[in-house]
Amino acid sequence: MVKFKWEKEFKETPIGKIPRDWDIQSIDDITNKLPGAAFSSKYFNKEGRGLPLIRIRDLGKRTTEAYYEGPYEKEYVVNPGDILIGMDGAFDVHKWKGPIGLLNQRVLKIWPKDQNSLDKEYLYYASIIPVKAFEEQVVGTTVAHLLMSHLKYIYIPIPPTKEEQERIATVLSWFDNLIENKRRQNEILEKTAMAIFKSWFIDFEPFQDEEFVYSEELDMEIPKGWEVKPIGEVAEFFRGLSYKGSEKFEKAIPDSYVFITLNNIKEEGGFRPRYSWIKSQRLKPRHFLKEFDLVMANTHFGVGGLEKERLLASPAIVFFPPGYSKNIGVYSHHITKISLIDSTLKFYVYLYLKFTKRDSVRFATGTGVLGLDIENFKINKLIIIPPKPILEKFHSLVEPLFRKIIINEKEIMVLKKAHDTLLPQLVFGRLRVEEV
Repeated sequence: MVKFKWEKEFKETPIGKIPRDWDIQSIDDITNKLPGAAFSSKYFNKEGRGLPLIRIRDLGKRTTEAYYEGPYEKEYVVNPGDILIGMDGAFDVHKWKGPIGLLNQRVLKIWPKDQNSLDKEYLYYASIIPVKAFEEQVVGTTVAHLLMSHLKYIYIPIPPTKEEQERIATVLSWFDNLIENKRRQNEILEKTAMAIFKSWFIDFEPFQDEEFVYSEELDMEIPKGWEVKPIGEVAEFFRGLSYKGSEKFEKAIPDSYVFITLNNIKEEGGFRPRYSWIKSQRLKPRHFLKEFDLVMANTHFGVGGLEKERLLASPAIVFFPPGYSKNIGVYSHHITKISLIDSTLKFYVYLYLKFTKRDSVRFATGTGVLGLDIENFKINKLIIIPPKPILEKFHSLVEPLFRKIIINEKEIMVLKKAHDTLLPQLVFGRLRVEEV
């Protein structure tokens, strides 16, 4: 049973009010520190050989896209649970959740100097707010990076006993563990849906005993009775609102709608719950979408080359934030809504677009800003259409998986909000954890 009490006696410190019996210490004084190394690029690969290379872009993730198979010093090994800080851009504190990897340059690893008096888990949670606050102090100044010398100016609150630190960390980790479990569930659910799709519609495994015929359009054999059509024959494509900056908001305001933008599309496909809001007098029926609608990124702001393979043509199934009272949202002109002529096609087409995304990139136009030529895409992007009974059976198998994914995602948002609300209350001692 968890027992809390509200603290009543505080003292002023450079980082704000903390309980009278607490102290503050700089990260520099209480931690060992190790900046990452500059590993030679000649040993890099993307095929999974060697150890994952943990770069700033990989913080907050459980996987990386770069691997290193060259020589390295053992001190640069990162283990699951190690505390890492990004030293460029956003000075965020992360607990590494991936496999054993290597600490790349501009990433800092910290750990307690005295593990008998400072709990490692508490150090992680207590560092999050002060490090972010320091980033906000240096924004707009000539300081572009988090330097080792800055750590002596970043203070964290320290409860008087390690036992109390552990209790605080335990409560916060409960939320993190629940969130992590749901994220892992979602990965398994989506991989399961993709595995079924690939087995049925790429490898044709359940249909091997049927007669196959040669498809000239695809230059391959497919089961007899299956059709090959331009995707424009099975779906309509709509482009969203070309909005003004003054119409977009980071938080909901009266009479605003949730606004689906490129920020909501994951690279390589999938939906990310990073919402903004829109209020405009220029909205037309075509600018609206519903939960569970299928969308696709039609724009990528990049430099071409491999970059264009990341976001452009990535599909997603839309869901709204928990507590959103409207049953419709708005999507931007960088998003294409895909309306299927048959509802049983939705998850089939989503997985097909995700599986063939690299092929879809050939319909890109432009250089610095890449756009998808939708008319060309509709005519020349081909899709195999199985018979209706097969589609219906596939739909009945995968729809519950995607509904569970969305339920989990909404629960993650609720848990994360509760976690973010509790974090400052606990690590600044306003709410004391007496028992867990």
